[in-house]
Amino acid sequence: MAGRVEGKVALITGGSSGIGRGCAERLAQEGAIIVVTDVQDAKGAEVVAVIEAAGGKASYLHHDVTDEQAWIDTVAAVKAQYGRLDILVNNAGIGLSSPVTDMALSDFRRQMAINVDGVFLGMKHSLPLMREHQSGSIINISSIAGLKGSANMSGYCATKGAVRLMTKSVAMECANARDGVRVNSMHPGIIDTPIWDTIIGTGGPGSNAVGDRPAALDAMSETIVPLGVKGYPLDIANGVLWLASDESRYVTGAEMVIDGGLTVR
Repeated sequence: MAGRVEGKVALITGGSSGIGRGCAERLAQEGAIIVVTDVQDAKGAEVVAVIEAAGGKASYLHHDVTDEQAWIDTVAAVKAQYGRLDILVNNAGIGLSSPVTDMALSDFRRQMAINVDGVFLGMKHSLPLMREHQSGSIINISSIAGLKGSANMSGYCATKGAVRLMTKSVAMECANARDGVRVNSMHPGIIDTPIWDTIIGTGGPGSNAVGDRPAALDAMSETIVPLGVKGYPLDIANGVLWLASDESRYVTGAEMVIDGGLTVR
């Protein structure tokens, strides 16, 4: 089934690592033209180089998703270069863990700005360009933390719950407008990505790491995930690919959960 998103233009925020990078590479494999945005410029350029080396098409833009003018400029750049936008993956996000009594208001607001404001601004400024061609698919990356509470994660859960319901609301706006744009949310479970370093305190040499992330996630998954194993960015990217493709033409306002059965318990 090669070419499932052939010729479609896809904007992926936070696309330089983790789930964002997985989505960029997977969509490119299926023929999409990829616009990677992030604040990690060197890593973003690396993703573009990998995609191009494999015969795909990609470009990179520096982009702070909390800055409205940056969104205006980013969408304008996509329109100027490609003339359209077919897929938006609102992936950029951070995860901060802390008991609610210890969390600094500044950290709560920073997490909210990236995880919620960034998604809001992405939809606000991407929709008009999608509507010019009466089609499009927006995939907002939420989390299982947007479906269930978790101790010491109140701020993060608040952001991901907001993304879940904001997705459904905008999906209904688009449906009422008959604009051809579908809006859905993705809810990953334990996926081996750098976001876990700030959540569980793992990291590389020189940080305040308490252990190796892959090993820590292996142990966590064996204990609490019904399938007994962690996921990888490709697992989420394959779901995003389906939501981005015409195969999901009748799906909007939905939430796709990819978590090894974690939320079943």
